[in-house]
Amino acid sequence: MNRHAIWAIYRFEMARAFRTLLQSIVAPVISTSLYFVVFGSAIGSRMTEVDGIPYGAFIVPGLIMLSLLTQSVSNAAFGIYFPKFTGTIYELLSAPISFFEITLAFVGAAATKSILLGLIILATASLFVPLHVEHPVFMLLFLVLTAVTFSLFGFIIGIWAEGFEKLQIVPLLIVTPLTFLGGSFYSISMLPPFWQKVTLFNPVVYLVSGFRWSFYGTSDVDVGLSLAATIGFMLLCMAGIWWIFRTGWRIRT
Repeated sequence: MNRHAIWAIYRFEMARAFRTLLQSIVAPVISTSLYFVVFGSAIGSRMTEVDGIPYGAFIVPGLIMLSLLTQSVSNAAFGIYFPKFTGTIYELLSAPISFFEITLAFVGAAATKSILLGLIILATASLFVPLHVEHPVFMLLFLVLTAVTFSLFGFIIGIWAEGFEKLQIVPLLIVTPLTFLGGSFYSISMLPPFWQKVTLFNPVVYLVSGFRWSFYGTSDVDVGLSLAATIGFMLLCMAGIWWIFRTGWRIRT
């Protein structure tokens, strides 16, 4: 394994994040804080508890997951798209580095940035509401798995995109709506029976539910199913990336 090449790409991507600190870290934290103020204060004053959990605390896992999904996809998509845009991706393809090492470096950097952001938002949330993480190991596991999985997904989007506008289509029109409709701000048990069944087709439900279980020990779906769904999607993304480098789709053309 070419550790020097992996470290060089990883360090470059992390340096880019720190050069754009306001956009990469500060802006998402401020946006999430506004969610706490609006939803926690305005709605929380009328909806005091959900499943025995104060509403302000109940929405914390959903808000972290919302930021984690969108930032993972955006970071990884832009990270691989920019070399395509500038033409430097051909230097990567001709260098003595495998597709696995390229993916590991870009996805590793994107996931690291998302995990750091998630932990910062978690610390920020503790300033607004009392938090208790019942299963900290599983919380970190879901955090890492989700960040890696959606960074892989974002990597695919970055290769697929033919312009900067396409980089935002999937995060804005698919990932964010699915997160809002995935139980981030409510329990799906509050929905009518028909819509409860429909909601189960939303993959984000399993991510949010498993992550919330790690905090409070309560979930809308079985935690084992949540973990299996996350790992399954990660393997699917890895297979997609392998196929892309195998065929050269949207890379060599």
